[in-house]
Amino acid sequence: MDGTLKNFTVVCLTVFTVLIFSLTVTATDPVVVGIVHRKNFAYAEMMKNAFEMALEEVNSTGGINGQPLQLAFSDDQGDPKIGKQAIKELVQQEKVVMIVGGYSSSNTLQMAYVANRLDKPFLVCTAADNQITQHNLKNIYRLNPPAGEYTKGLEEFLLEQVKPKTMSIVYENSPYGTGGARRMMCFCRENDIELKGIHPYFKNGATPEYLKKILSPIQKVEPDVIFMMSYLKDATMLVCKIKEMKIRSVLCGGAGGFTHENFCRKAGKSSENMVTATLWSPSVNFPKAEEFNKRFIKQYSILPDYHAAEAYSALLVCADALKRSQSLTPDDIRAALNDTKIETPFGKVEFKDYGQFKRQNVSATQVFQIKNGRFETIWPLILATSTYSAPVN
Repeated sequence: MDGTLKNFTVVCLTVFTVLIFSLTVTATDPVVVGIVHRKNFAYAEMMKNAFEMALEEVNSTGGINGQPLQLAFSDDQGDPKIGKQAIKELVQQEKVVMIVGGYSSSNTLQMAYVANRLDKPFLVCTAADNQITQHNLKNIYRLNPPAGEYTKGLEEFLLEQVKPKTMSIVYENSPYGTGGARRMMCFCRENDIELKGIHPYFKNGATPEYLKKILSPIQKVEPDVIFMMSYLKDATMLVCKIKEMKIRSVLCGGAGGFTHENFCRKAGKSSENMVTATLWSPSVNFPKAEEFNKRFIKQYSILPDYHAAEAYSALLVCADALKRSQSLTPDDIRAALNDTKIETPFGKVEFKDYGQFKRQNVSATQVFQIKNGRFETIWPLILATSTYSAPVN
């Protein structure tokens, strides 16, 4: 009997030790979040740095309830087929609990369908296609505004400061470009601004010679305003070609490449006095914006733009939801995301249903003007670092 009791005690102690060990390992295992990344994207390095800076902050303050947060990056290459596979690999191989990211709109929409089918929460932080949060996919949330809302601040500015009577629109034939162009077309119709021309262009293979042909009809009519939706390479070629062709119009960008740190340098004097919509600026009066801006410059020696603020804030939102979630199951993570109310450098984040949008954050947009090769905030006036200067023709 004593021997039996002794053996039973040994077994119990062994089981207890194994359980304690298992609990300890589980408690310190990392919580893995997937980041869909695109290495050849103009803002890729800036956004990756922002994600990693946010990761450092989260883990320095206790991680996810004591468990370290870990990021698994997967390059979607801006290709829908590769993007779909990237989501599958993150879910099935990396065992991520949720996904953050999404740059290219058409690609992100396809990735959203896959994430939703695999029942994995996906917080989009940059891709702007309106449709991404219009299909009522229960796992899809978005931090940044949809393309159709990029120009809200710019529209107010145009009506109050520029008061144009005519406009021409030039845009890349992508969901991002098309969404912004459509919104501006509606704005013109609603405010009796005559559209002198609507000029889409193929972003793949765009050259200065090709863009000159696109701009030739605009040269003949010289509208009060030329509104453009493009990313960095095309944005630079467009404004340089417009100045070369001596088209005397107020130049307006719809965010995208027009807010890139390198745009002013690449476009040079051709960009002087042009205005652009932007989703964020270091001078915005969000509680955490200035601190983020200073830390980013100190750590990476470059000025962050809205892409960096989106990435950084998105990971903070993700971490906040995971900390509040009852478990790491998709149902509980979605419940936590639905209850999100958090202040970030990108402003207050709260996911709402409105109009055709589901689980969409609402954020204000601002306007930059380029002066002496630098971005200055000119709208709204409460955030302005400078006043609007009409271009001198």
